[in-house]
Amino acid sequence: MEIGTTVLLSLALLGFLYWKMSRPKGFPPGPLALPVVGNLLQMDFSNPLKDLQEFSKVYGSVYSITLGFTPAVVIRGLKALKEVLVAKGIEFADRPRNRLTEVISGTRGILIAPYGPAWKEHRRFTLSTLRNFGLGKKSMEEKITEESFNLIQAFKQRKDQPFDPHFVIDNAVSNIICSIVFGRRYDYDDPTMRNILNLVHENMKLASGFWAQLFNAFAVVQYLPLPHQKIFRNVKTVFGFLKTVLEEHKRTMIPGEPRDFIDCYLEELDQEQRKENHKKTFDEENLFTCVADLFLAGTETTSASLEWCLLYMMAHPEIQEKCHEEIDRIQGDRDQLDYEDRTSMPYTQAVLQEVQRFASVVPLGVAHSPMKDVQLNGFIIPKGTVIITDLSSVHYDEDHWKYPHEFNPENFLNEDGELIKVESFLPFSAGPRVCLGENLARMEIFLFFTALMSNFDVLWPDSKTSPDLKPQFGLSQTPKHFSMKLVSRKQQ
Repeated sequence: MEIGTTVLLSLALLGFLYWKMSRPKGFPPGPLALPVVGNLLQMDFSNPLKDLQEFSKVYGSVYSITLGFTPAVVIRGLKALKEVLVAKGIEFADRPRNRLTEVISGTRGILIAPYGPAWKEHRRFTLSTLRNFGLGKKSMEEKITEESFNLIQAFKQRKDQPFDPHFVIDNAVSNIICSIVFGRRYDYDDPTMRNILNLVHENMKLASGFWAQLFNAFAVVQYLPLPHQKIFRNVKTVFGFLKTVLEEHKRTMIPGEPRDFIDCYLEELDQEQRKENHKKTFDEENLFTCVADLFLAGTETTSASLEWCLLYMMAHPEIQEKCHEEIDRIQGDRDQLDYEDRTSMPYTQAVLQEVQRFASVVPLGVAHSPMKDVQLNGFIIPKGTVIITDLSSVHYDEDHWKYPHEFNPENFLNEDGELIKVESFLPFSAGPRVCLGENLARMEIFLFFTALMSNFDVLWPDSKTSPDLKPQFGLSQTPKHFSMKLVSRKQQ
């Protein structure tokens, strides 16, 4: 009797697992998923891009994988990505929910909040506030130029011996978004900010790793002492820092004289709460998450892009020399370049875009999700499905690039040396969820890079080795920490 019961329970469990792991009717095909873990063990989460590419060779540009019990659809190639991000951008504009995002930010903010009235209000308000504080204007350019001067001075202090530029670049980039959101900058040797930035970068790696995926797949993992717990310890510290900043703003703000994004939001919140039937979604929880989103997104990717710039210049000194020549010619006797000078600098712009293409800093973008059942490539994608947009797939597509697998600015130049627009260049994604800070990031990268190139030759310090160009995968791809040597190009 006991044996019969055991057999029945085993068959029932197998039937349940088969039902859970089987793909819905009309769902994209994909690799066979194992019971319980799905395809988690078939992928190298230290860098899954190669695995995603190999699956695509078998199953096409739209296919599915299973993360634990969670089905996900991977989108690769320009045609399929444009369909999801642009042609059906609104239909796929939602964000999927998972345990990690629920614990960290719930449904608030602007980065991973679901598509709807609250998100629209906060994105519109954020863009308006950023413009009020100089985005797209000369005042923002002046802010970045001033910070680039501080960066140059910090580099000059270290030019007599090889040094790791990560911390000062990180701080310089962070100071731009901090000045907009917090109303202040931080010294490059500030221990609190250095620790906060280190925790942010660590979480960008951990959040895309195996243990985070395991936590998303199985609720019971939340209570186990596994490596994913480090994510929550880091979040607690970073959020504690941001809460201190918010509390200080509440104590010191002067009505009618906003200093930064936080003050503007607090004023908007106060005005809405005074209305009898206020319908806007502004509240302190959304304020906190927006501040966290802007701080996190405004630092990591731009900082990584600038570090890649330096690394590629050391790996390709002939390209660096051409940048020097163009910068010197356009800058002339001026102390620095203006952002509008970029229109006369096709080669430098091509170099910066090639850095973003070849490094593919945000390889998978941020996950999307359909707001209703949607047809795609003849498949039916149910509402709420996790959509992984492999942006890196178009950056190395042999059908769209002259030199897909090598670092070469000619990818963005025509035969006359003029800058060309390439449709398969998607460093900031596209469509309704396109990166909010795209224009700010472009301005920062150009002004910081040209300031550094105007002042220094950057050299790899060890003649017996070459720069390591293998990226560290995460929500963003960053270079490994490296040392560099500086030679001043200007008389002191």
